[in-house]
Amino acid sequence: MDEESIYFFGKLSEAFGPSGFEDEVLNLLKSRYSQYADRVVSDNLGSLIFVKRGTSDEPKVMVSGHVDEVGFIVTSVDDKGFLKFETLGGWVPTTLPAHRVIVRGKKGDHIGVITSKPPHLMSPEERKKPLEIKDLYVDVGAKSKDDLKEMGIRIGDPMAPLAKFEVLRDGKVWLGKAFDDRIGAFIGLEVLKALKEEGIAHPNTYYAAATVQEEVGLRGAETAADVVDPDVFIALEVDIAGDSPGVQPYEAPAKMCEGVSILTWDRSMIPNRKLKEFVIEVAEEEGIKYQLSAVRGGTDAGRVHLHKRGVPSIVLGVPTRHIHSHSSILCPSDVEEAIKLMKALLKRLDAETVRGFTVR
Repeated sequence: MDEESIYFFGKLSEAFGPSGFEDEVLNLLKSRYSQYADRVVSDNLGSLIFVKRGTSDEPKVMVSGHVDEVGFIVTSVDDKGFLKFETLGGWVPTTLPAHRVIVRGKKGDHIGVITSKPPHLMSPEERKKPLEIKDLYVDVGAKSKDDLKEMGIRIGDPMAPLAKFEVLRDGKVWLGKAFDDRIGAFIGLEVLKALKEEGIAHPNTYYAAATVQEEVGLRGAETAADVVDPDVFIALEVDIAGDSPGVQPYEAPAKMCEGVSILTWDRSMIPNRKLKEFVIEVAEEEGIKYQLSAVRGGTDAGRVHLHKRGVPSIVLGVPTRHIHSHSSILCPSDVEEAIKLMKALLKRLDAETVRGFTVR
């Protein structure tokens, strides 16, 4: 990838966009990628769908990457000016204390820090007890509820991690927040860009969706699929990198920097068997680095594969360390392999091939 694309993804990573509050991210994507689409449509939740017609209207090949990040929402303000919150998406409370957040209030953004009772004042029993969300609060430097009112902060305001995007090891590794799953949206739309700029012929119509509210129940995937009515679906996602301390190979087989992962099972979907074999064969024919994976989570495919009579679906992943935290790590080489695989698949996904996925 060129420097401009890396710079753009850095801005995408840093953008504010918890579930239900994704507008900033969606505007970035629309501004950059609309020029490569024949048209851009949306559902009523806010998901954007970039459409690129190939040599045929059908089959409709839909991909998605969700753009919401795990975040927080203000649920209470106290008389001393502290904020209580609930999570938007799956957080482990032990990852939160001492991390900074952006609170997006009525009058603008404010920086705060997630904290709890000072450790110096904890009893031995309290020190041993794992922290829960109810034990945490956000400090924005206010002294009273009136201070919060003056700042424009109120119940219902969203909060997102504050974390800078960094390029490490001379470009071999990226560090930042919200890789889950803005990297998926980035892959799908960089493929859209390549179709236009490289003049790639594809015997289908490509629908690259940037979906919302995945982290709170795969909601945008369902409404976006209603708009597209796809014939085949590919979720573009992060995968859990199993090469971190404490993780056993059987818990997460994919490893960072060893290629795009092809999901064989998760708790929300069992991929279409013929589509899975087709994807593996294409990767091998094209010499694309890939690895097979099985994880316990779920993706947009969990909803889309149940659309109407059922949609042949699969997940392509980028193995990523430390997802659902303020700082994730991935290899851009895996991103490049995912882009290569998507381009190769689009060249081959004609109507007859897609029909074959559901023929008994």
